[in-house]
Amino acid sequence: MTDQPRRTLAQLAIDLATLRVSSRELVTDCLARVSSVTGEGARAFLKVYGEQVLATADFYDRMRQQGARLGRYTGIPVSVKDLFDVAGDTTLAGSTVLNGAAPADQDATAVARLRAAGFIVIGRTNMTEFAFSGLGINPHYGTPKNPWDRATGRIPGGSSSGAAVSISDAMAYGALGTDTGGSCRIPAAMCGIVGFKPTASRVPLTGIYPLSASLDSIGPLANSVACCTALDAILAGQSPVESLSEAPGFEVTASDLRLAVLTNYVTEDLDQAVAAGLQQALRALQDAGANITELTLPELRELPEINRNGGLSAAEAYAHHRARLAQDRSRYDPRVAVRILRGSKQDAADYIELCNIRTDFTERVTKRIRKFDAVLMPTTPITAPALSDLAPDEAYVRINALVLRNPSIVNFIDGCAISIPCQAPGTAPVGLSLFGPGNTDRQLLSAAAAVEAMVTAAMQS
Repeated sequence: MTDQPRRTLAQLAIDLATLRVSSRELVTDCLARVSSVTGEGARAFLKVYGEQVLATADFYDRMRQQGARLGRYTGIPVSVKDLFDVAGDTTLAGSTVLNGAAPADQDATAVARLRAAGFIVIGRTNMTEFAFSGLGINPHYGTPKNPWDRATGRIPGGSSSGAAVSISDAMAYGALGTDTGGSCRIPAAMCGIVGFKPTASRVPLTGIYPLSASLDSIGPLANSVACCTALDAILAGQSPVESLSEAPGFEVTASDLRLAVLTNYVTEDLDQAVAAGLQQALRALQDAGANITELTLPELRELPEINRNGGLSAAEAYAHHRARLAQDRSRYDPRVAVRILRGSKQDAADYIELCNIRTDFTERVTKRIRKFDAVLMPTTPITAPALSDLAPDEAYVRINALVLRNPSIVNFIDGCAISIPCQAPGTAPVGLSLFGPGNTDRQLLSAAAAVEAMVTAAMQS
């Protein structure tokens, strides 16, 4: 892992308010890491705003020095995934297909809300083309390397690959991502940070390039559950949480938690590091006094058959891309094009049936999990593989499916989920996921904050 400091939004907010640090210093440090020839900035970012963000930082610094009342997070640099509209930019979605398209005339709603809260958008981050893979590989702009075992060159996870690396390498202190099947949580797990996927309707999708209208959601990646909680409140159009104690019901003790751990489907084919991280986390929670119920969800066995033709994401992506694919397929990442084209196997009746199946599946699963504050599972069954291991197409397809298997469950039931690190110091990053039904986001974040504290304390002892 990198040796950059893992500074939280709360710490930065205090430092800015007390003038111990300036916004210019924060932005300058982030820009220096982005531009470092020994770092991953050239692959993590597709565009950096440079002089523009320095000018914004200077403006906020002058306002603070003059005693102006600014927002808690004003002047903190964040990154934005290349899927979001930023006024004046062409949204490329990690592709070359959209080169020459008209620039956006306004910011995406999520970007506008971050700016309104005072965050400084430092640049646009790299991603899997059109957000359609969990591995984070991009043949057009390069793939940012995972902070773990960088000499080997491991995948960052995707599709929000650059977002995760921007946080792990302290090139930003918050990152805006999207999650259709795990795209915030997979790279968070593989890069050793926190990633949150809210209930899809929680944050407006206005101004993002679509993958799957039924499954797309917008979420943050950051250094802690508290950071993600603060960013989520802003993205959802709520008042920013000034401190965790001010969030109703946020502070809970171990004995208050009603936790379940999934024992089927998601625990198959775990590699040794993930299995060890999961067991250590569960032991830490039990030692702290948490009550954990083992839970089996037989419904999960239905998912491979439900998604045999690519599922909702392929159907909806194909509807969006089919005309462009017919005219310009050669400019697509071939591996992404193949996944999109699976949607061509579904007709209107198939799609309607799939939507009905989803509704029924969601109702059945929700009945089983709604009595818990959170359900636990490994975010991904494996740690980040080497880029070289994914050179054969067969390996790419197999590992991509494996990495997406667990997190995509939550998108299918329109739930909310968060991934927190649970690896021992000095070992490969492993993510522990907590998830719940839709519209239980605050309850889930409350549980996650408590779990994070217990797991971190145990791992560092």
